[in-house]
Parts: sequence; structure tokens; C-alpha cells
Amino acid sequence: MDLALIKTFLEVAATGSFVAASERLFVTQSAVSLRVQRLEDQLGRALFTRSKQGAELTPAGQEFESYAQALLRNWEQARQQVAVPEGFNRSLTIGAQVSLWPRLGFRWIDALREALPDLGLRAQLAMPDALTRMMTEGVMQISLSYQPSLRPGLSVEKVLDEELVLVAPWKNAELDSLRGRYAFVDWSPDFLHFHELHLPGLSNPGLTLAMGALSARFIVNRDYAAYLPARYAKRYLDEERLFIVEGAPSFAYPVWSVWRDDLDEDLADVARKTLEIIAEQAGDDTMEVLEQI
Repeated sequence: MDLALIKTFLEVAATGSFVAASERLFVTQSAVSLRVQRLEDQLGRALFTRSKQGAELTPAGQEFESYAQALLRNWEQARQQVAVPEGFNRSLTIGAQVSLWPRLGFRWIDALREALPDLGLRAQLAMPDALTRMMTEGVMQISLSYQPSLRPGLSVEKVLDEELVLVAPWKNAELDSLRGRYAFVDWSPDFLHFHELHLPGLSNPGLTLAMGALSARFIVNRDYAAYLPARYAKRYLDEERLFIVEGAPSFAYPVWSVWRDDLDEDLADVARKTLEIIAEQAGDDTMEVLEQI
């Protein structure tokens, strides 16, 4: 059976929309419709009820969903196992948003390699929707995200109480002095609401950065202030390349881990224990920064 048809079916089932599925799969809506039709022809049953409100699974679609997930999962597990390099006995793929690799994800890789020398590791960078898709498909077994999605077969656990703090590359920065020298980092809709509520004087700054913690690379050399994760900003603060903006509120932005429920128990146990140790270190970094506010 064509795996592209399976992936398309699962995306439509997850989103309840042919349009949304096409956007996630980077194909046209007509391509999604054609793939679903081909799958329905092969199975001899209608899988979705289509309406103006979207697409709902039929009883046959609901029954097929678990088999589709298993087919995709088994293929990915087989593909990854065959690809395990010589000298390694098993493999693990972990993913994270760009802001969660420095001082967290990279340290976790180090800890995993030390704890499990026979483990072949693959690390990937992706946005939340892509992480969820790869987790659902079985391409990835664990991910770190600020905005996780709970799907069947996945479990979500809090890793760290992250805080976004306002920093600037000059000393004694104050909120009143930031107009014309502030970059809005688009962290999430919740952060936007917080920003509008607590920082109305900095609305519409004329510069928006949708690149997470990489924004630090921009502001540190360009005389701009911005909100960054305290964990990530700590290195720049220690080097006195960035400084806390006096009187600025912080924003709670927890980090979550997502786990496939079918991950090998022994491997999952080691991964959790090493992540807990690394997260505790990252939490200490965050608290050290917050004490400066």
C-alpha cells in the first residue's frame, strides 16, 4: 500500500480538513482529495464524510485509523532499524524547536550518548506542527516543544518552567527607553496577549522576529532589546553582552516533552532520567537569571 496515501489519510483525520491537510503536507487540496479517493477505492469503503464544516471519519474510517497508524509506525521502525550504523544496537530520533537545542537539547544528546554508547542517535529541528506529524508517523520517538499537541499514541510531560525575559545589549536599560530600539519576538499567541496587556507602550515596534532564540544573534550586535528564554540568554548575560531590562515583566513559557507510547521501556527510562538531570541544570540557569530581575 502506498505510504503517501496512509500519511494523507492520517493528516485529514487529525485536522478534520482537506485544506489543512494539504497545507501540512505541502501539496494541493486536489492532490489530497485524489489520494483519499484512491485509498477509499482500494479499501472499498468511504473513509470520510465531507461537508462545509470539514471532514469527519466514517465508522470505516475510524476502524481503519489504528491500522493506518500501525502500518506507518511499523514501516518507520523497520526503516530506522535497518539504517542503524554498524557498532550500534538500536536507534532513537529526537526532535526539538530551534530555541530548545542550545543549553538543553544538545546537553541531552551528550547525556544519552554517555549513558547508552550503543545507541544510534538522530536529532532533528522542526516547528511544533512538524514535530507532531513526525511523532505520529513514528519517524520520531521523543520531541521537545513549547506548544505540544496531544494525539493518540503520544504522551506529554512537562520538562521545565521556562521564562522569557526582556534583555538589551546595553547597561541600565529601562522600559521607557526602548521605543525605536525594540524587536518583538513572536513566541506564541499567548505571548502576544501578554505583550498587549503588560507592554502596550511597545506595541507595533516595526520589527518582528519569528525565529525564536536565534533572535539573540540579531539583537546582540544591533542595539535592540527583545524577549528571550532566560536559559538561552544566560550565556550572553554572563559575558555582559546582554543585560536585563529593569522593571520588565517576565513571561512563563514551559517546555514540554512528547513521547511515543510504544517506545522501548528501558530506552524511555534512560531518556527520561537523563532529561530530568539536564532540565534541572537548565532550571538552575533560569532561576539565576530571574534573580536579577
